[in-house]
Amino acid sequence: MTTNADYASSPSQNLRQHLGLGLILGCVVFLGLALFGDIRQVGQVVQDFDWRVYPLALLLTLFNYTLRFVKWHYYLRLVGVSTLSWKQSFRLFVAGFPLAVTPGKVGEVLKAIWVNQKSGLPIARGVSIILAERISDGLAVLILSTSGVLAYPQYWPAFASVGLLLLGGIIISQMRSLVLGILSWLDRLRRLDRLVPPLRQFYEGAFILFRPRSTLLAVSLGSLSWLGEGVGFYLILWGLGMPANTHTAGLAIFILAFSTVIGAVSTLPGGLGAAEASIAGMLVLLAHLSQAQAAAATLLIRLATLWFGVSLGLGTWMLSPDLLGLKTRQERLASPERE
Repeated sequence: MTTNADYASSPSQNLRQHLGLGLILGCVVFLGLALFGDIRQVGQVVQDFDWRVYPLALLLTLFNYTLRFVKWHYYLRLVGVSTLSWKQSFRLFVAGFPLAVTPGKVGEVLKAIWVNQKSGLPIARGVSIILAERISDGLAVLILSTSGVLAYPQYWPAFASVGLLLLGGIIISQMRSLVLGILSWLDRLRRLDRLVPPLRQFYEGAFILFRPRSTLLAVSLGSLSWLGEGVGFYLILWGLGMPANTHTAGLAIFILAFSTVIGAVSTLPGGLGAAEASIAGMLVLLAHLSQAQAAAATLLIRLATLWFGVSLGLGTWMLSPDLLGLKTRQERLASPERE
């Protein structure tokens, strides 16, 4: 298993390449959406869009980010990080947004490295925070999808499969004697024994983060935060001419939440391609929008959510070159910097 020093020495060598691939894929997906709805027709729909609602959609995305940051900081405190201020923690949280568009979101491991550099928390334990974020967000959007799945039972198999997978992971994390027994068995195997220390650090973090009380709080925060983005999507559909009623609001929340699940399980960078196809397809099938309207709505909501976050993160990178340089903790102690 790679040590903390190994991680800290070269974690960002391939970051630009991986991020570049995600950005290229994003452009390809946007072009595909435009072609799906006919570029001219999509352009006309966007031109007729009521742009007065778009700042509200962006504010609701910021609402989502704010509550998710509260959860992130809460998780840090749970695993023993007490030296990071709210400001420092927020900087690391926002800087992690562009990492979502790296293949398989593997770039998000950098968040654990950043926390290690700033606080000394073992990287493997930091990775458990990232996993807890993903699982609690997954459960949150599944909860928001429930009413839609009941109304459209064809989505039930995917809903149930993802839900069982997430809940199963949480349940296993709390079966302490079983997991520790497996780790002890691995420790006796020559070629696998070096995996045990980081795996044990990872598990100890996961055990704490997935306790019933912390899980309930995290999923509650996640449900409220993702509801904000669902309401933002409703405003976008309203701006495109859909009626302002509870049916439209319910469809918007369900479609955005369920497409988030689809994008996450696809393991594609940022869910690119899978999430957009899901949103556009459900808008045509369930909301009976034209292909041009569905494509325009998908472009607008992804710009207001995923790509808005990526832009904020890249701006944070520009203001925080130390995150990409990743000095070792010893170097930071030798030449302290003001945060």
